[in-house]
Amino acid sequence: MKMNTFPLIGIGVSKLNSSGVKLDVRYHLILSQNEEFLNTLGLEHPGYEVIDGFINQSHDSKDFEKSMEQKLCIKENHQLIIHKIEEDGPISDICDAYLKLYLLSLTVSQPNTLNLDGIFGALPNIAWTNHGPVDPTEIDLVRKEVGDLVVRSLDKFPCMTDYIIPDGVRIADASRVRLGAHLSEGTTVMHEGFVNFNAGTLGAAMIEGRISAGVVIGKNSDLGGGCSTMGTLSGGNEVKISVGEDCLLGANSGLGIPLGNRCIVEAGLYITGGAKVEVIDASGETKDTVKASSLSNEDDLMFIRNSLTGAIQCKPNYKSVILNESLHKND
Repeated sequence: MKMNTFPLIGIGVSKLNSSGVKLDVRYHLILSQNEEFLNTLGLEHPGYEVIDGFINQSHDSKDFEKSMEQKLCIKENHQLIIHKIEEDGPISDICDAYLKLYLLSLTVSQPNTLNLDGIFGALPNIAWTNHGPVDPTEIDLVRKEVGDLVVRSLDKFPCMTDYIIPDGVRIADASRVRLGAHLSEGTTVMHEGFVNFNAGTLGAAMIEGRISAGVVIGKNSDLGGGCSTMGTLSGGNEVKISVGEDCLLGANSGLGIPLGNRCIVEAGLYITGGAKVEVIDASGETKDTVKASSLSNEDDLMFIRNSLTGAIQCKPNYKSVILNESLHKND
């Protein structure tokens, strides 16, 4: 697992509304004292010694700010952002929020490793358009200025691909992947796939279903068309749902417990933590009836529904999930 290293400094640009309120933050450079942690996006790296000094000093140099404004070509109604996070505490403003969302989508930080408390209060609701973020109250004004204004969504979170293009990843419909999604190299997200912020994949995976907030999918796993994973943003669910490696969630299935490795959930079957499950042994005999939550994180399980009785059953899984390698080569 990659480790989070604080303090961090993000340097970028914020678009402002007519009142000078920040609408977003586009970071172009993220600085850390850990060289392996550094991410440069289109700017020449200033060198580790300079970075170390910058992090450990107040550094309000006007010359530095002027230099960055020139490099970033700051336009009207935009503002240079130099933002420092000392430690991984709750999010206090939009600059905090975007910097942490960047860390997730750059795959520097894995889901559930950053403190994202307060993120909804820190992010304004934005009209995301073909001309960038717009204050919803100023849509008509902007439309008069630019003419061909298309509003793609009204949300606190932008599409990931408007800010970050991940390496070695295919996304059929970019509007269904939020900034803050963590997509590992080799991941394919098909048209019906959805990936929320603070969620994603830890290796090559096929995503044709929903990855809700807080959910992580192990490498070589396949989420079938229309399947769903239970998130942690609503409904009082505090259990972190995960899917292990080499797993398959069948089409239109649902998952409300963490799965171990090499597990399969039958198409159309929704497993909640409180669902009664008949546990079938290798000989085919029923040895117990338990709540599904008691099977959390166990490996080599297959969940099916008995077509005669309607009961949910769990038996040993001897099948292997193999992704189509040609679908995950994204050269």
